[in-house]
This record gives sequence, structure tokens and C-alpha cells, in this order.
Amino acid sequence: MMDRLRDCWRLLLVLFLGNVVTALEVPLDLPQPPTITHQSPKDYIVDPRENIVIHCEAKGKPHPSFSWTRNGIHFDTDKDSRVNMKPHSGTLVIDISGGERAEAYEGVYQCTARNEHGTAVSNNIVIRQSRSPLWSKERIKPIVIQEGVSLVLQCRPPAGLPPPIIFWMDNNFQRLPQSRRVSQGLNGDLYFSNVVTEDSRSDYICYARFPHTQTIQQKQPITVRVLNNAPAEERRPSFLVPAGSPSLKMVLRGQVLELECIADGLPTPEVTWNKVSGELPTNRASFQNFQKTLRIVDVSEADAGDYRCTAKNRLGSVHHTIRVTVKAAPYWITAPKNLVLAPQETGVLTCRARGNPKPTISWFMNGVPIENAPSDPSRKVEDDTIVFTQVQTGSSAVYQCNASNEYGYLLSNAFVNVLAEPPRVLTPLNKVYQVIMNKPALLDCASFGSPLPGITWFKESRSSILVGDPYLFHENGTLEIPVAQALNSGKYTCVATNIFGISENHVYLEVKEPTRILKQPEYKVVQRNRDVVFECKVKHDPSLIPTMTWLKDNGELPDDERFIVDSDSLTIIEVRENDKGTYTCIMNTTLDQDSASADLTVVEQPDAPRDLELTDPGARSIQLTWIPGDEHNSPIKKFLIQYEDALHDRGTWHNLTEVPGSKTTAHLKLSPYVHYSFRVLALNEIGYSLPSQPSRQYKTNSAAPDENPSEVKGMGTEHNNLVISWKPLTGLQSNGPDLQYKVMWRQMDIDDEWNSATVANVSKFVVAGTPTFVPYEVKVQALNHYGHGPKPAVIIGYSGEDLPGAAPEIVRVLVHNSTLAEVYWEPIAPKSVRGKLQGYRVFYWKERSLHKHNGHGHSHHMEQQTLTFSGNRSHGKLPGLHPFSLYMVNIRVFNGRGEGPTSTSQQFETPEGVPGRPTYLRVTDSNLDSLTLEWGPPHEKNGHLTGYTLKYQSVNNTNELGHLEELTLPANETSITLHNLKYSTRYKFYFSAKTLMGTGPSITEEFATIMDGGIPASPHPLSPTSQSLRPPHHKAKPVSPVFGNVSSSVGEDGTLITWEYWGPEKHIYVEYIVDNSGEDWQKEMVNGSQSHVLKGLKEGLAYKVRVVAKGHADHTVHHSEELLVTVPAMASRQVDIATQGWFIGLMCAIALLILILLIVCFIKRNKGGKYPVKEKEDAHADPEIQPMKDDDITFGEYSDNEDHKPLKGSRTPSSGTVKRDESDDSLVDYGEGGDGQFNEDGSFIGQYSGKTERDTVQGHESSEAPSPVNAMNSFV
Repeated sequence: MMDRLRDCWRLLLVLFLGNVVTALEVPLDLPQPPTITHQSPKDYIVDPRENIVIHCEAKGKPHPSFSWTRNGIHFDTDKDSRVNMKPHSGTLVIDISGGERAEAYEGVYQCTARNEHGTAVSNNIVIRQSRSPLWSKERIKPIVIQEGVSLVLQCRPPAGLPPPIIFWMDNNFQRLPQSRRVSQGLNGDLYFSNVVTEDSRSDYICYARFPHTQTIQQKQPITVRVLNNAPAEERRPSFLVPAGSPSLKMVLRGQVLELECIADGLPTPEVTWNKVSGELPTNRASFQNFQKTLRIVDVSEADAGDYRCTAKNRLGSVHHTIRVTVKAAPYWITAPKNLVLAPQETGVLTCRARGNPKPTISWFMNGVPIENAPSDPSRKVEDDTIVFTQVQTGSSAVYQCNASNEYGYLLSNAFVNVLAEPPRVLTPLNKVYQVIMNKPALLDCASFGSPLPGITWFKESRSSILVGDPYLFHENGTLEIPVAQALNSGKYTCVATNIFGISENHVYLEVKEPTRILKQPEYKVVQRNRDVVFECKVKHDPSLIPTMTWLKDNGELPDDERFIVDSDSLTIIEVRENDKGTYTCIMNTTLDQDSASADLTVVEQPDAPRDLELTDPGARSIQLTWIPGDEHNSPIKKFLIQYEDALHDRGTWHNLTEVPGSKTTAHLKLSPYVHYSFRVLALNEIGYSLPSQPSRQYKTNSAAPDENPSEVKGMGTEHNNLVISWKPLTGLQSNGPDLQYKVMWRQMDIDDEWNSATVANVSKFVVAGTPTFVPYEVKVQALNHYGHGPKPAVIIGYSGEDLPGAAPEIVRVLVHNSTLAEVYWEPIAPKSVRGKLQGYRVFYWKERSLHKHNGHGHSHHMEQQTLTFSGNRSHGKLPGLHPFSLYMVNIRVFNGRGEGPTSTSQQFETPEGVPGRPTYLRVTDSNLDSLTLEWGPPHEKNGHLTGYTLKYQSVNNTNELGHLEELTLPANETSITLHNLKYSTRYKFYFSAKTLMGTGPSITEEFATIMDGGIPASPHPLSPTSQSLRPPHHKAKPVSPVFGNVSSSVGEDGTLITWEYWGPEKHIYVEYIVDNSGEDWQKEMVNGSQSHVLKGLKEGLAYKVRVVAKGHADHTVHHSEELLVTVPAMASRQVDIATQGWFIGLMCAIALLILILLIVCFIKRNKGGKYPVKEKEDAHADPEIQPMKDDDITFGEYSDNEDHKPLKGSRTPSSGTVKRDESDDSLVDYGEGGDGQFNEDGSFIGQYSGKTERDTVQGHESSEAPSPVNAMNSFV
């Protein structure tokens, strides 16, 4: 009872403490016992050709020291020069490159890492050298065996470490084929359920590959000779493997279970598996080696039980049961974890393991059995648990838990580190977490402290602690937001607190929009060599950088320039067949991705069928079979079978028949006397394939014709013959050689006997001397060398026709109205038709009009008209006649040969009708309130005119019509004056003529009255139709225009046209044309003013200019008189030559040349002393003139004041001119002509005299050469 209570208390304590204390990662800057971080595997097989490296790495503070034991004894690495321990590590490197054998270092090694806080130990590492021994030499006798018997070829490779991999090959290093009948067992032997003669060979070789050394050993070849001198006897199955009664199989948990059943028998048995006491684990079980091996991976205790294999053939079956037991090496339930405790804290180390049999738990402290370790009152060992209560500083240590049974062991190190440390947050400061909306957000707050710090979370400010939804708080301090939203973005603060202090850290959360493919790529079916585009339009968070990746069949796109990847599409140029597959667009960001896929199917015409074969030949049939070509992803819909007739039509292929695409055989019906070759074409959705290769030629035997010619006809081409024609048979229809036609005929109801003639190579036969147009019975029969065709059908034909021999007699003409009459005649006798009656033709024409002025030799014959009435008719109507006219009519009968004689002509008259349109309507006089109208009678009176009807109404500027007035005018009037009209108003007139039969169509015109003040208005026709009806010899009397004071003036900007206008129209244009050019008038619209500038007139040309007003139908209503405007050759603005660039440049060049000459002259002068000119200047010097200094190289300065200094050596007045007055001393006098000249040295020859007056404005004249300024001004 006490034991039970103790166990219960211990369980509660463990559960409680498990919630309080969590294993922590101690920062390396704090004191801590050693921890093994890396070690070699427990079973370590080494390659004897390489150095032996045994790993042992550990961490701790201070850094631990290392030592080793070998086979339980301290291994002194310093005594063996080949053994080195890596610096700051426990890893051993054993150098065997000097020839030392690796097997000398085999053994069980264990590493120990220790510092002042404790000791950690590694697993026992068993070092073994890999071995690949040679195959023992043996002589293998050939195996001679009877066919049908089972056979086992043993491999029995040498034992290696690890075991070798076995396979069978031949001398050419080709694997031997295996099947249900022949297969390799798990032990490497080759099993034959039964042998066949094909198994005879001399190179059955077993190979063993040793994986560590990568060496391959081979057994001596085995020779097998199979005898077949006796029939093989069939037998029931029996097992080659396993043998005997039910067998046992033990497997360890987590390993792979392989069960094998190989059976012999004839026929070859089929093997199946089942579990007697349960179901096979479908997700872990598989069948291999042609169902002979059952393989179960990751075995668990549930896989124990009985497994049954069954071998079966048609003679019976056999079973074998394998009992499987599952044992287990120890495996962890709870491995001990490191404990960090503060002084006076409580903690638990738990070591729980399972196994079969149950493992034994052993505790160690610093590598020493815990019962031999120093006692510690705060420590209590309870089987698989150590409880620490009120631990003290200095009680840190490393504890080892060992769980072992007969199948293995587990060893785990866990330290207890007693520390007093304030909290520290290990998560980096200001770390930014980015998550996708609606995804979980995990904000880390990794911390350390002893005792374990508590974690508190805040958002933005520290005003309130985060608790409850939507937050989850993990034991390691992580804050989780299960479904992150945009509002969760922001700054978060985690605070770690224990009794020794507080620490905080800030992290930031950014919630991003998810990446979504808005338009996914679509399934495409594309014809080969066409282009295809897959679209993939994506939406993503703008702050994330997207990367678009395209895959083909979950792999990279082919390295082909035909694949063009854009930002939102993939284009494949000229698609090929191997481009088919699944294309996936993946949009990746740093946080998420989205993908979509679409299949591409490449289609094209199918490949040509192949391997045509002809079977089952018959007299008139044969069977054709073929193998379809590749359909290229588009199912074949049908096959087209064609044939070539090499005898009659070589080189031409004809369609024979079609069969559905699901068939590859066709039964063909053939014709006699044909040399057939066949070919097949396949059709799919894209089109026809290329034709197959032709089949072999098949010749059919000859036979009598099966059919007679078609389209047999009998008709005469002359009045005394009968032409019998037919459509000849084709070579395919002839059925044999020497094709002929037997033509037969007889006169219907007259002859009893058939007349006949046999012809060949023609398609018609002429019978001469026949009566005119009598019926004949006709038939044509085909025949060849092998007989006649079937009985031919009889058709009725007629001999040739002759022209009719009589004319019809006109009985009467009935006039219905002014435009329609009906003629009646007596049909001719059938005998007079002399052929097949086709009908009657009526010929009629207008002789003349019935008006008096058209009589007496003034007949106007109209063109003869013809009406044809088919069949045996006796009357017909004549439409479209002219009223009030005299007509003539006659009739002829016609047959297939032509027309007969003409009947006697008969005349008839048409009554009056309504008249035509009056020829014109115009204004001859216009006043303020009246208009005088004049008109012409209709050209087509169609009877006696009884009068005219005039209707009119006003039209305003918006084209609205006023009240309609109507007047009736006598027939003998040709004009009328309308009074009491509105001034300056447009009127619309409707004018028509009438007879006793009614009123004819009207002519429509528009005219306007003049404005008040005497400004006249002109007629303004609006109807182009009415204008065209006016005869050219009628001209309206001139009336005054509504335009006045039209004038023109040519200015700088163009030609200005001005005018005055008093009309109502709003659309005013200025029109112009080059005088005497014959061109069309050009027009420019005026925007409501009475002036306009024409800018397009060319200089030097004369133009006609006028102003026009247009009505609502955009035709001219009024126009002004024409002006003749001449545009001068030069524009009115004069160009100042002095402002032209070329002239300024020229003047500058001249001035520069003059300046150079003056300088040369001055230099020459200084060399020659004073000249007479200079002496005169000195004699008559003005007191104000400043002489030139002797040391001055330039000209002397002549100035009347300081403000008007000219260029040196010049005397240019401000006015820019030179005043001569009384001075004889100026160089101007010598400008052109005179006696003055220069010497060769540039000095002036000749003297001048006279006084020089100084004008206060102009200054003195210089005796020296004029300045460049003077020179330029002289040109202006």
C-alpha cells in the first residue's frame, strides 16, 4: 500500500514539476557542465584504406577537456604517435597511411568530456574494419538437367563486413533477365521454378559488390545444359524457399521485414500473400521479386503474427505460414533533459524507455554509477526518475541514463546546472516579423534566467497586457496570433521577469497581403509549329518583391530560346511535340507563394499508317490490314483507303472507301480486270496524314461488264438524223479487254425489229435518213472479250427538228389601259411545228405618237421589243407601252431548231395617260411682293393637256414650310405673276401638268422675293433635278443681285475682300479661281462678317473672286459679280537690304580689308617722314585739333568734344554723312576720278589747298583715309 502511494505521489510531482520547469539552452557565456554535441555512430565500420576518424564534440563553460577509453580501459593517445586528438575537441584521428592495419584499432571506444561542473560521456562506439574477402577457388561442374525441372544456382559469397550486394550477370556484364519463372532469392541464389531449353548457357556468373570498399568479386561461371529428350511433366507447386513446416521469423521494431516464398512447379506457379490474423499494412507493405517477397518497412509490434504465402498453378496450390515475432531494442519515451535550477528550486530528471524485453534503467552521475557517487540530500532516485529538492549552489553535475536490453541500449546525458541569473531576452532586438494575412504569426521571446523568467507581452505601449483571444502564449515565451490581420501589425514588447531582475525586447509585426494568381494559365491544345501563350496574372503585396518561376513537369524549363518568360506570361515559339506537358507558374515572395498549372497538348496530323498487308484474296474482294502511325495527341477519326489502277490509270490515286479510326482492317470490294495498289491515310482533328507506302500489287481477273453506259440520249442535230450518245465506261468499269458498245434503235410504234451497230472507242453514233422529229426507242449495251453486259434500259429519243412551217394568225389586240395591251393569236397546227414546240415570240414597236404635230411623215419608230411566251400559248400581255401612241405587233412560233415565219403585222392605239414633268419652271421678274414665273410644257404630254396646277408655300430660315396655296392654270399659258407675296421671303413651288387622265409628276423649285429698299433678289433654284430639266436655249432674264459694294485690296497679310449682303441665307463663302485656268472654284467659309482675307493667293497671278450664298441643301442661291484681283510679284512690305545677314557679312569683310590697308599705309608713312599733305595740315591747323604724338603708333585723334570720339584716324559726324561745304581738303573729293593716286609705298601723291571750316556739329574733315564706319555709311 505504501509503495502504491509513493508511486502516486511521484507521478503527481513529476507532472507538476514538468509544468514548472522546462529544459533551457544555457548561453555559453554562463557556467555550465559539458554537453556532447556530436559523436560517431555506435556501430562504426571503417574503410581500411582511409584514416580512422572517431568524432566527439562537446560544449561547456569552461570548455571541457576530453579523454577516451578503449574496451573499458583508459586509452592514452599520447603513447601512440598515429593517434591524434584535434585541438579543442575530443575527435580522434588515427593515421593508418603508413601501412598500419586498421584492424589493430578495432574495439569499443567511449569519449569523456569534463569540466569543473561535471562529466559527460559518449555512447560506446564499436570500431570494425570493413572486409571484402576473395571468393574461394572452386571447380564447378556443368549442370545437366531435364526440361521442366526446377533448379537452384547457389551463389554463397564470402562473408563480408558489411554483407555484399548480390547480382547475376553474363560474360558481357549484362544482367540476366528475371521473371516469375526465374528470380534471385534474398540469399543471392538464382531460382528456376522450371527450366526451359533457352536457359542453356555457360555464363551464369554471380557477382558480389562490397559497398564500403567499392570492390566487386565474381564467382566462377556456371554452365547449365537443359535436355529436352523427353516431354516435360506438369506438376503441382512446391516451395523451394522456405523449406519444411511453418517457419519462424524474428524482426526488431523499426527495421524492415522481408518474407520470401519461392515455388517450383510446371506451369510456373503464381505466389500471393495474406496475413492470417489481420490486414497487411497497405501504406508500409509492398511486393517485390514478382510477388515472391513481402516487404514491410518501419516494423511495429502490430506487425507480429502469422503470414501465409500461397503458390498456385492449374494443377493445384500449396501454402506456407511464417510466424513473425517483433522484438524491440530500447527506444525513448522520455529522455532526460538538461535542468537549470536556481538555488532552493526543485526539479526532476525523467528517463523513460520501452523495449521488448523491457529495458533496465541505470543512472550515472558524471560517468559513475549513481550509487557510487557522492551522496546529495537534495537528490532522490526513484527508478526512472531523479527528484531534486532545494538544490544548493555547487551541486551542478551531469547525469547519465542507460536503458538496455539484450537487443541494444540507449545512453543520454542531462546536466543539472544550479545558477542564480537575472533574465535576459535572447531574441534579437527590434526583429521584424513579416507574415501573410490569415496565416499564424509567431513572435519569439526566447529568454534565459534562473529561476525561469515569466514572459509578459504588450502591444504598442505598455498600458495593458495582452491576454486572451486572439492571442496564444507558449511556454517558451512565443506569442502566437493564429489568424493574423492587418490590424495586428505594429510594435510588440516582451518583458522577462524573475526575482533577480527584468529584461525586455521590442519586435515588430508586419501583416502582408497574400500573393494570389488572378488569372491562371489555361489548358491549351496547340498545333505543332504554332505559338502558344500561357498567362499568369498575379496580385501581391506591393512591399514584397515577387519572383515568377515557370516549371515544366515540375522541373526547370528547357534551355531553349523558344521559351520566352515575361512578367505575366510564358510564350513558346513554334511548339514542338516534346513541349507537351504540365506548365506551372509559381509566384514567390519572401513570405508566401501561389501556383497554378495548365497542360499543353501538342497536336498535329497523324503519322502515316505502315505495314500494309493484303490477306484473304477473292475474285472481287480482298482484306487490307495496317498499323496506325502516331496520332500525336489527337485521336484518329477515320482512315481513307485509296487505290491506283496501274493498268488503266497509272499514277492517279482514287478514293475507294473509309473506315472508322478504331479499325485497322478493311474488307475491300474490287472490280475485275484491274491492277490494284492500295494506300491508307489517317485523319484526325488537324488533318490527313501523309499516305502510307503502297501495298503490293493485286491483279483481278477479267469478266463480262457489270454495267452499261450511263446518260444514254437520242436527239437529232439535223432534220433527218438521230444522234445516239452515252457516257463511256471507265477502265475500271470495263471488266476486261476489247471493250465495245452495241447501239440499238427502232422507230417507236412503227418498227418491230431493232437496228443495231457495234462500235468501240466512241461515245456517240449517228443514224441518218430519219423522218423529221419522230420518236425512237434507243438502248446501248457494253460488251468485251468475256461477254455482254446486263440487259440495257430503253430510252425514248427524237430525230432532228426543222424550222416551223407556218405562222400564227393574230386574232385581236385588247388594250387594257394607256400602258398595257393583250394580244390573242391562233396556234399553228402541231404538224407545222416540225419539232418540239418551245413557244411564241411577240414582236412590237411604237410607230408614232397620236399628237397632230407628229403625223404626216413625222413617225418616230422606237426600238422593237420582244416578249417570249413558252409553251403552247394563245395570248400574252404587252406591258410598258407609251400612252397616246400607235403600235405595230406580229408573232412567230419557235421550236428547238429556231423561229418560223412572221405573222401579218397588226396595229393598235393606246389611250391618253397622265403627262410627264414640265420641262422647266423659272422666275423672269422679282419684286418686293410679287414673282413672275415662266414654264415649259412637258416633253411627254401623253395626251391633250387640259391645264397646269401650281402649288406654293413660304419657307423660313429654319426650313419650316408655310400654308400651301394652289392655282389651276389653262393649258395655253406659259407664265404667271404672283402678287401679294412677302418681301425678302423664300417660296417653294410645285408645278405639274394634267390631261383628262389626271395630273402628272411635279417640278419643284425655290425662289425668293427682293428685300425692302430696292435691293433685288435672284432666283435661287435648290433642286439639282429641276436644273437639269431646263433646256439650255432658255435663259432667265437678268435680275439684280443681293450682294453690293464688293471690293478688294491687297495687303501684307493677304487679299482683303469686302462686300454688303441683304439676303436671308446664313452660309456665305468667298470663291476664287485663277483667271483663264479652267480649274474648279476654291472656296473659304465666312464666319458671319462681311469681309474676308484670302491668304492662299500666289504672287504674280490674277484671280477671279466672287461672294456666294448657299441654301439649306448646300447649293448656290446667290452670288456677287466677279472681281479680277491681281496679286503683285513682291509683297507690299519692303525688305531693308541693310538688315540682311549676307549684306552685313559682306560689309564687315570690306571694312576689315580697308582697315588692313590703312594700317599698312600708316606703317609705310612713318617710314617715309612727312608728306605734303601733312604739311598743309600743319599750316592750317585748327587750335582745337590735337596733334598726334610722336610716340603714338595710331592715328591722331580729331575731336570736337570728348563725348563724340570717332575711331582713331576718323572724322565721322554723328549724322553719318560727310559735309563738304567749302573744304577742298577732304578725301571725298578724290573718291572717284581726279588726279589723286597712291605711290607704290602707299603714300598719297598730289596736294590740296583751301581752308577747312570746322562745323560745331559735324567736326573736322580728316586728310587721312576714311574710317570703316564712313565706308559703311557711304553704302547706306
